[in-house]
Amino acid sequence: MNILKKVLFVLFTFTISISFFGCGYKPATYYAKEEISGKVFLKVTIDLVDPQNSVLIKDEINKLLIQKLDADLVDKESLADTVMNVVVNSVSMQSLQYDKAGYNKLYRAVVVINVSYFKKSDNKRKSFTVDGDYNFSIDNGTSINDSQRYNAIQKASDKAVEEVLSKIAVASFKK
Repeated sequence: MNILKKVLFVLFTFTISISFFGCGYKPATYYAKEEISGKVFLKVTIDLVDPQNSVLIKDEINKLLIQKLDADLVDKESLADTVMNVVVNSVSMQSLQYDKAGYNKLYRAVVVINVSYFKKSDNKRKSFTVDGDYNFSIDNGTSINDSQRYNAIQKASDKAVEEVLSKIAVASFKK
């Protein structure tokens, strides 16, 4: 019985100390906020072949910076503490599956984005590449129309932008 009391006391003490001191977990947004702090200027290089996608990605990155990182966006590079450059490296459609007649039936939209940022406080430039993909099907014997293509690229872009936050958090650990 005496051993049981000791075990219960140790478990109770352990539980109280864990709840009091916490486990030390911090979400990725905590580290990303430390990395991208202050005023931010976002510069997106517009793809002349497909400008619609560049604008779409700029809106998504703006939303990420404002909603997740509480960044203050500025419209002049000279006012910014951090300058972020975003370039759409590629947008492609891949055929994944064909029907019995040889028509494309299943496609994948792939978007590759290069993100680099420069923090004026520590005079360091960091960059990374993210990608997103989205699989979609079309009716038998038809081809991809513009709205299907735009929708697929939008969803692939959303997946790529979701990855930006974690990449920024990871970059905060690199000196």
